[in-house]
Amino acid sequence: MKTGRPKICLVFPVGLMVSLVILLTFLILDRAFPLLVSNRPVATVVTAKDNTPLRAFADDSGVWRYPVSTTRVSPLYLEALLTYEDRWFYYHPGVNPFAMIRALFQNLAEERVVSGGSTLTMQTARILYPNTRTIPGKIKQILRAFQLEYHYTKDEILNLYLIHAPFGSNIEGVRTASYSWLGKDISELTHAEAALLAVLPQAPSRFRPDRHPDRARIARDKVLDRLARFKVWSEQTIIAARQEPVVAFRFHSPIAAPLASRRLRSEFPGASLIHSFLDYDFQLHVADILGDYITTLPDQQSGAVLVVNHKSLEVIAYVGSADFSSQKRKGHVDMVQALRSPGSALKPFLYGLAIDEGIIHSHSLLLDTPRFGKAYEPGNFSGGFAGPVSVTTALQNSLNIPAVQVLEAYGPQKFHDRLKHAGARLKLPGKPNLSMILGGVGTDLESLVTLYTALSRGGQTGRPRINQANPVQERFLMSPGAAHITRKILTRPLPGQEGISQLAGVKPVAWKTGTSYGFRDAWALGIMGDFIVGVWVGRPDGSPSPGQYGAVTAIPLLGRVLESLPEPDTGPGTGADTKLDNVTQDLPDTVEQQSICWPSGLSEEQLPGSCMVRHRAWILNHQIPPTLTENRSVSPVGVSRGYSSPGLSSLLQTVWVDPKGNRAGPLCGGVKKMTIALWPWGAEPWLPAKWRRNRLIPPVSPRCPDLAPMAGSRIRIISVSDASLLTSPPGQDISPMIPLETQGGQGRLYWFLNRRPLHGNDQKTQVAGKFMSMPGPGTYQLAVMDEAGNSDMVTFKVILSNSP
Repeated sequence: MKTGRPKICLVFPVGLMVSLVILLTFLILDRAFPLLVSNRPVATVVTAKDNTPLRAFADDSGVWRYPVSTTRVSPLYLEALLTYEDRWFYYHPGVNPFAMIRALFQNLAEERVVSGGSTLTMQTARILYPNTRTIPGKIKQILRAFQLEYHYTKDEILNLYLIHAPFGSNIEGVRTASYSWLGKDISELTHAEAALLAVLPQAPSRFRPDRHPDRARIARDKVLDRLARFKVWSEQTIIAARQEPVVAFRFHSPIAAPLASRRLRSEFPGASLIHSFLDYDFQLHVADILGDYITTLPDQQSGAVLVVNHKSLEVIAYVGSADFSSQKRKGHVDMVQALRSPGSALKPFLYGLAIDEGIIHSHSLLLDTPRFGKAYEPGNFSGGFAGPVSVTTALQNSLNIPAVQVLEAYGPQKFHDRLKHAGARLKLPGKPNLSMILGGVGTDLESLVTLYTALSRGGQTGRPRINQANPVQERFLMSPGAAHITRKILTRPLPGQEGISQLAGVKPVAWKTGTSYGFRDAWALGIMGDFIVGVWVGRPDGSPSPGQYGAVTAIPLLGRVLESLPEPDTGPGTGADTKLDNVTQDLPDTVEQQSICWPSGLSEEQLPGSCMVRHRAWILNHQIPPTLTENRSVSPVGVSRGYSSPGLSSLLQTVWVDPKGNRAGPLCGGVKKMTIALWPWGAEPWLPAKWRRNRLIPPVSPRCPDLAPMAGSRIRIISVSDASLLTSPPGQDISPMIPLETQGGQGRLYWFLNRRPLHGNDQKTQVAGKFMSMPGPGTYQLAVMDEAGNSDMVTFKVILSNSP
């Protein structure tokens, strides 16, 4: 009797051969028709530090498709999706044969296609490679499903579905759908919302919730029915979800930080998801502050605000324009990066560097006087001059001429090189020159904020970081001591808060303003707590804005932002690692306070008997630099070693005096040597009479005169006597005419009335030839200075003949 054993034995090799042929065919088809999933474009999404989208950029086809992963999706959505679409997703090889058979019988029973039996893998294949609802189309779909399973893990396939599933209109991906239809992140869904999003891809246009909410609700409830049948969610949860209405609107794509997002997208081309350090809520708040503030200014003006945590260097707010959508305000121009004139905003770094070099200390005597005969003769913003001022006063009041005096001593080229090395972007039309310190150089808001970080980071600048990929870049600018002194000078209440700040316990603010030539740019920068705030206001096209300058235009905006700063996060995981946290407000060992004297700039210990004005000055490295003069060389002076400086010699006059105090020759009997500290020549018109050279230098002895000439040639006003009273002609109600006449002096003469120069163009004071018409009754100070710096000054009073 024959058995079937030989036939049965043939089944295994035949089956093996068939399997090998099928596998070989699949591999050939896989090689011939590769998956091109990685080449599919997605929208670029820029997020805040808490992962909230700031701005999204559609792909090349205009489709909004946000990147997402299973770890970022609400578990409720995954439960609804897998229960409704594919409960066996993690177990089948891409095709569920039982579902296919069930779908076949259902379609035959209904005599139409009512179910496709598609798994999530097959649906993903159809989304990536659309096909017709025919048998050949289904075969292609099945093959692509096997191909996906062959190349990807289950979670990777699920991610592909989450990113590419259609949700109506030009919206693809569940994260995009959640923001577009529900206005929330996919991680924040309710049970009803999760069920709704699970069913929408079945018929995106038919179930579109903003147009067909009733259809969408019916479809959602089918999902809830299935979840209830398989007891995935509790009965109470299902009942509550059914009661939730379907109310959806088309939310526009986020645009919370348009210019910062545009910048990040250009820095990271092709990236689908870009994380930033921006604080979402604070970013919106600062944008609102700027938007509200700019409405008080002309239509063509814009503004920009940059807020940086100077410990971590993280940018927490980046508002590049006042109104991104405004054409009048040119809102598309990013004024955080635009090159503009900084005005006086660079002055703190000049003074800090000069302190480091031993050129000045915090209360060195500087001259706010006309620069006659110099190649560069700027004026002050106020139009007048203050005479002798301290470094602190010059910086706090942003006086121009003292800054030029210091830059002349420090060197424009050196100043330029130090700023550039510290990370500032600078653009000059030519070689570095004295105009740099008054805005004669191009830079941007980001560079200014970079420089100001040095004042809170021990003299080292740190480039602001918008996202984690930006490396920490630190550069040395000045010593910790110089940075501390400079910040100390800048720290005072904001304008209008002089009394309120102490009573209200407001944190101290170190701040500085800047105004470019022609009122084109208004700047304000402030340091408070852990943050640096930089503000710019102006017209993006560079046109003038008369009457708009830093103190009145930018400072109010700065104050509003400072008031809104978040409290620093001192807990773990704040992002400010120990390497970056080198900021201290403690007094550096190199800094101390000393009592110094004017006009020498030294301590009384160094130059006894020379103190006419005393100041408490911040001193660096125990060195007290003498007063800066034109022929001064940089040579710091030790406190314990007396003085030795070529520049100081012009302020010291050595004479011999007889017993009566008169100046005598050194060979005269009974004389003694005397050193007199004199004020710089340029300060003479601003000094009280008792401090002028003609009062400080003793008169010549009649018996044994000193025949050596004194430094400089005397000049004297002879047309008006000091302390005189001038009246108008009898019976005439007109101001008297005063002749402008002097004796002595060298070269051209420069006249000042009440410390303001007389150029013949004052509306009240008319200068004709050598006569001056007084503007009216009152007390006046008339001063004259020649090209050599010699000067004289008289004080007089003018009254009208019919005045009481």
